[in-house]
Amino acid sequence: MENVVGDRVLIAVQAVNISRLSTHPVPTVPGTLIVVAGAGPKDSNGAGKSSFIASITALLGDEQWRFASGAKAVSELLFNAELASGAGGRQWASAGHGYIVGVFAPPGMNGFPADDAPQAPAPALGGGDADELLLVDSGEAGGELFEVPDTSGGALTVWLRVNQEAPHLEIRWREGVHLAASPSEAERVARADEIWASLPKSAGKRDVVARDLTKALYGDRVRCVSFLSTSVRSKVATNLLSQPLNEISPERVFEAIAALTGLDAELEQEREARRDEHAKRVRAAQAGERLAEFEAESKALLATFDRRDQARVRLADALRCWRGRQARKLADAAAKDDALAAELGRHRAAGEAAGEAIALVRAEIGTLREDTLDRQVSEARKELAALQARAAKLDADRAVADNSADELRGRIPALEQSRRFADGRDVPAAERELREARLRLNEALKALGVADQEAASAQAALDDAEGGPAAAQLNALAAAGVGATGLLDALDVAEQARGGPVGQAAGARGWPHEHAVIVDAARLGEAAEALAGLPGSVLVSAAGVSVVGAFEGVATGREARIKAAEQRLHRAKDAQETAAQAVRDAEEAVAEAQRRLDGAQAGVRLAEVEARLAERRARLTELNAAVEELAPKVAEAERLAGALDFRARTRDMEIERLEGRRQRHESERAQARDQEAKVAAEREALRLDALAADWGGTAESARQWLEALPEEERPRTADEWWRVAERHFDQALRDTFPEKDAEIPEELAFLLNERGGSTAREQATFSAVCGALASYLRAQEEYERHQRRQIEAQLGSRQRDLSAAARGAEEAAQSTAVHRAALTAAIRARLTRVAEEFDKLDTSYGGYGATLEFPVPPAPADPEQRWQWRVTPKWRRGEGQGFVPYNRRANTALMDEKAVKLVCAAAIASSGGGHLCLVLDELGRNLGKEHRREAVALFRRIGETYGITVIGALQDDMEPYAIDACGQYVKLRRSSDAMPYNEPPVIVGHDQHAERVRALAAYVERAAT
Repeated sequence: MENVVGDRVLIAVQAVNISRLSTHPVPTVPGTLIVVAGAGPKDSNGAGKSSFIASITALLGDEQWRFASGAKAVSELLFNAELASGAGGRQWASAGHGYIVGVFAPPGMNGFPADDAPQAPAPALGGGDADELLLVDSGEAGGELFEVPDTSGGALTVWLRVNQEAPHLEIRWREGVHLAASPSEAERVARADEIWASLPKSAGKRDVVARDLTKALYGDRVRCVSFLSTSVRSKVATNLLSQPLNEISPERVFEAIAALTGLDAELEQEREARRDEHAKRVRAAQAGERLAEFEAESKALLATFDRRDQARVRLADALRCWRGRQARKLADAAAKDDALAAELGRHRAAGEAAGEAIALVRAEIGTLREDTLDRQVSEARKELAALQARAAKLDADRAVADNSADELRGRIPALEQSRRFADGRDVPAAERELREARLRLNEALKALGVADQEAASAQAALDDAEGGPAAAQLNALAAAGVGATGLLDALDVAEQARGGPVGQAAGARGWPHEHAVIVDAARLGEAAEALAGLPGSVLVSAAGVSVVGAFEGVATGREARIKAAEQRLHRAKDAQETAAQAVRDAEEAVAEAQRRLDGAQAGVRLAEVEARLAERRARLTELNAAVEELAPKVAEAERLAGALDFRARTRDMEIERLEGRRQRHESERAQARDQEAKVAAEREALRLDALAADWGGTAESARQWLEALPEEERPRTADEWWRVAERHFDQALRDTFPEKDAEIPEELAFLLNERGGSTAREQATFSAVCGALASYLRAQEEYERHQRRQIEAQLGSRQRDLSAAARGAEEAAQSTAVHRAALTAAIRARLTRVAEEFDKLDTSYGGYGATLEFPVPPAPADPEQRWQWRVTPKWRRGEGQGFVPYNRRANTALMDEKAVKLVCAAAIASSGGGHLCLVLDELGRNLGKEHRREAVALFRRIGETYGITVIGALQDDMEPYAIDACGQYVKLRRSSDAMPYNEPPVIVGHDQHAERVRALAAYVERAAT
């Protein structure tokens, strides 16, 4: 049975033991936008939105669940107590199975009038007839929620049983409306098991399982495409609405379109075909490898057999060469023995002649060695050494005296220059003049100090006269802002009147004097307050005189005081300059006296230096005379010592020459004796008897065997015969046992170990090891002939297997190429259809046209790699403009609008002209606030225009935008984490769909009471 649902559309869904979802039936309005909101304990999270829409996709056969593989992921939707909040893990048990129930009805069945309500038909959604309306059952007909009197072409209820263990999905169905209705959640769960048991098995004696779900329910038509979140699905297709479209790569855009249009399964089939082709090619390659391996093995084995045949030949050559070596050794040894006998006589005669020469040389050496000349040489050398030591001492004393005289002469010019400053004075007179000059300097310094003090005093008096007697009082009043004038500054007493009454009155006790100031009578109080810190101040005003304290001196006439102070300062400065000039003159006199004293002292030192210089000159004269007297004696001693040394050296050279001759003769005698012994040892080492025994004959027979050899072999030496024999044997051994770890017979292995280490041991064991190897090769001949026959038979069989495997691989490659060509055409046709629908939607809803660019990529070489296509959406940004790729910079609203249109275009293209359900998780999550409402409204318009049911789960921030723009609003509720299951959902139908939703809600409420 196929396509039992047919053209019916989903109008109601019920979930039992699916996540936290309530068991209340949820009506769905086909052909519009249905938004699913949530109200969890804190926000919309935890209300089960993703599980609700995921169960709908499983019911509608979304291929992303991989039904062909058993759809094990659907079992993850079952209620899990461990995931329940609060104490759910202890109070509740995880569900071992659950149900997803869907009611499908013809597009015209759009109302559910209740039993106790007037039997007027509800407003039709699709323009259906009245007899197509579903009637509400009272609940007495087997617990069914709805029942259709005429089941032909009416409603159909499909039950999906979700099991924790395999089979994970089982499907049953029945005509009519059959939902679990009971007052409580637990009773509805139990009622669901009863209804399932009463439903007929969909495949005769068994139920339809996951792999046959889409074929049995929907035939070859695609009824659902979806974007689900990672919380529900382990593998998630790229959601074109979850992020800005221009951030999604062309590869992921194709993956999203493939998921929406059902191309995933076809691409998987293409990959399976490539896997099959790869497997057959691998089998063909393995057959070829096995054949090549066997050929290599057999070739190696045959090569081994051939090598052993060659080893037999080489072993015979080795034995022949060994025989040649023995003959050559015996013949060469006999010839060498004759030569050694003659050489032995020559060495004995040479030794005797060397002994006689040694005796003559020793007699001459004894005559030359006598001790008189050695004593004369020793005495002459001692005398010469004494004279040379005396002469060296005189030269050293003369050098010291000469250096001292040079030093004294160098000091004389400076002393003479200093002596000129004495001006004829001696040291006492110069010292006396220096003391007198220093006394005069001290007196001048004292006079200068007195003059400096007087100048400072005169300067201070001038400063006081210029500042005024009441300067402090005037400054204090000026700071306080009070105008004032010094009293004495205002009086000018003539010089001739200073002794008169005015001058006397100025010096009288109680009279205001230099600290008195004149102020305005109106500001007398302010002035007194300003001068409070200067006791003794006197204030004079029109109101009277205010005396603050008393004064000590009298001064009148400011200009007179200043003039007198200036004259005093001039006199003091003149005296100061005179005193300073006197100090400078005294300092120059002291310096001159000091120079005279230094000159007088330099004259004394000059006399001392001249006396010492005269002494050094006398000493030099004495030393020069002694040196001249000693020089002839030293020369004579040197001559005598040289003559004696020459005679001694001549004698020693003659003795040395004779000693060299003696040593040469002794060396010749020793060499003759060594050569004699060596020749005798060589004759002994020839071992002629042993060589004759090894050869098995005499030396003459050996010579005759060698002379009978070919011309090219006749000149070979014994070593050459040995090297050739050893080379033949080594090659024979390698041909017999080519591998390093080959198994060698025990006797042969022992002999090979014994012969290692030296050439002598190898030669001693050569005959034995050749015999052991020859014995082994004789034993292997029959086995090798049998193996050659078996190898020829195996090669024919394996070549036939390889030919068959190669034909199978070629056929698989042709099949894969045909399938890939057909799939390429199908993908291009499907993407072309999507591009056409994309263009229609864009031009219909405010755009200027859009398309898709999808070049055909080469198939991957890896059989496990998915065939990766690239899809590049493009659209026009203005009338008559060219297409612009989607990843160019554009405003967010435009990107979101194009993403919505592309998703709807893919859904329309995958529907095949029938009804389609587009399920979206996190609807509008990426949309900006300013255009969310427009995007949601676009979904609704496209759904109603093309008959697509768009079901979208959304977050809290999208709810205000979607609630007014959707065709149906479903809100899942769970108020507390302590509640394992949801509360009854809130369902709101808008516009013409409201009556059907309201009728179903009324029945569910009545059935639950």
